[in-house]
Amino acid sequence: MANMRQLREGIGHAWDSVLEGWQRLYQRASGAITRFRPGAKAGDTHGGDGSDTALPARSSGWGVMAAEVFEGDDQVVVRLEAPGLDRDQFGIEVRGDHLVVSGEKGYQRERTEGRYRIAECAYGRFERAIPLPDAVDADRARARYRNGVLEVELPRSGATGRRRIQVQTD
Repeated sequence: MANMRQLREGIGHAWDSVLEGWQRLYQRASGAITRFRPGAKAGDTHGGDGSDTALPARSSGWGVMAAEVFEGDDQVVVRLEAPGLDRDQFGIEVRGDHLVVSGEKGYQRERTEGRYRIAECAYGRFERAIPLPDAVDADRARARYRNGVLEVELPRSGATGRRRIQVQTD
């Protein structure tokens, strides 16, 4: 009987350890996951329940948009994969110590293969909050979108605030 109790306790401890590991992995990855909410309107900064949520938490929900942050002596450069969009579909802001990239994406494709008609579509709003390593001057920021990659150059500064950044094409 003592062996069964020990076995149950061992399994319980193992399960708790696995659960804790998954929770840590989810928290680490939530900054790299982009929110996608079908039916959401552009500019809607609320969570699904209508309440305002913290920037990093709002970055979770639908899919991964790979991002890289590079630090130079005088600027921070952020590159974000965002294929299939037009430059006018982006909203880019500096909010405190985060670069927030948002927009609306609509994807629709239909094809016929033999007797089957295949229709694929995805619509909704996305948002990604990328932590910045240092304060930046949002007034002098530049953004370019080329070949599905958005690149935002943010000169370093001592001030923080909020400002929209326009996207340019080459």
